[in-house]
Amino acid sequence: MDVAALAVVAVVAIAAGAVIGFVARGFWANQAIKAAQEKAARIVAEARTQQKDLILEAKDEKLRLSQQAEEEARQKRGELSALERRLLQRDEQLDQRTDMLEQRDRKLLERERELDRAREETARLRQEQIAVLERVSGLSVDDAKAMLLDAVREEAEQDAVRLVRAIEREARDGAAERAREVIVTAMQRVAADHTAEHTVTAVHLPSDEMKGRIIGREGRNIRALEQATGVDLIIDDTPETVVLSGFDPVRREIARVALTKLIQDGRIHPGRIEEVVNKARAEVDLVIRQAGEQAAYEAGVPGLPPDLLKLLGRLKYRTSYGQNVLQHCLETSRVAAIIAAELGADVTAAKMGGLLHDIGKAVDHEVEGPHAAIGAQIAQRHSLPFKVVNGIAAHHQEVEYACVEAPIVQVADAISASRPGARGESTETYVKRLEDLQAIAESFGGVERSFAVQAGREVRILVRPDEIDDLSAGRLARDIVKKIEDSLTYPGQIKVTVIRETRAVEYAK
Repeated sequence: MDVAALAVVAVVAIAAGAVIGFVARGFWANQAIKAAQEKAARIVAEARTQQKDLILEAKDEKLRLSQQAEEEARQKRGELSALERRLLQRDEQLDQRTDMLEQRDRKLLERERELDRAREETARLRQEQIAVLERVSGLSVDDAKAMLLDAVREEAEQDAVRLVRAIEREARDGAAERAREVIVTAMQRVAADHTAEHTVTAVHLPSDEMKGRIIGREGRNIRALEQATGVDLIIDDTPETVVLSGFDPVRREIARVALTKLIQDGRIHPGRIEEVVNKARAEVDLVIRQAGEQAAYEAGVPGLPPDLLKLLGRLKYRTSYGQNVLQHCLETSRVAAIIAAELGADVTAAKMGGLLHDIGKAVDHEVEGPHAAIGAQIAQRHSLPFKVVNGIAAHHQEVEYACVEAPIVQVADAISASRPGARGESTETYVKRLEDLQAIAESFGGVERSFAVQAGREVRILVRPDEIDDLSAGRLARDIVKKIEDSLTYPGQIKVTVIRETRAVEYAK
């Protein structure tokens, strides 16, 4: 076989292989298409089956929801029916009440008409009675009213006096006991000494020869000392004593300290006097500041301004009736704090008001006016609380009380000033106060005699029984008390007793 034949055979073989491959590929493609078609048919069948199931489930759910909605609608219809029945019942009840009210209104109208007729009848009868009474008594209506008013007024006054006396008796029975407990508790807890420190105005000398050295040549030393201190030196026949006379207690203390230093040093001449007085002034200022701080600390009143503490310390050298004013202020603060605590008042305000109530005495020789008003102005200028300012201003009743702490400060001040041994009083002042008490009592009508007893703490008044009755005696006592309060200044309190007695005397013959 030649090459050409082999080539033809090869070409035919290749062509046959290609035809066979093409046929085989077409067969497999047909098989794949058939498989895909079958799978698609199965999927469609399954989808139709599932669609039928879902439709059935949807129908069941729709049926269930329809039944549930019908049940709820049936329940709502039942509730609405019940509510409608209740509303109908209420409407019926309201109609019934309306009918009853209309009946009551008709009855009330009838009663009002009856009352109007009764009032008219009563007025007519009253006019007839008044006419009859006027004709019988011979008095007009105005005259009868005046007589009746006078009688009623007199009876009302007597009843008022009886009521006042009963109220006063009850108030004394209750309040006096409570006040006594509070004040006694305060005095017991303070337990202050019965003597107070007095300001020393006399300087002791080692010998009478020192008087000549103090005077100096042609009196230059004593003039320099008086000019530097502002006080007068009194050198008399009193052995080994020089008296310092000055209105300002601080200046008097500076002079005492300076003179004591000069006596101890022995060098007394104008130049040395000026130097020692300056040192003494610095020492006294330091003592004043420390005294004010110590008093505020002991009273439990922190935070006071430095200027106020300095004024408070100046009271260390001030006395009132022999009582040291700074010790008196400290004692008043303690008593006021205890009373305020017992009564439930502001303890801090009471303590501060008691400590500063006499602060005006530190400058009352420099500023015009009563020391209570001066002290209130000082406290107000330093922006202290209103309760403290009112307590200072009102502790001598020169202004009205504006808070409960103000009378507490006044009571504490009276307790500190009037306790035994607190103050001294000259015989002339004592006798004058007794005479003033008796003169005030005898200035009222109906008073026969008066007696000031118990060192002026009680006034007993004898009245004429034909001019003063039992009811008028109470009014007289109150009037005398008011006049004593307005006219006199005194520590503590004064008891006024009005005595009315009737004596019947006969003789057997």
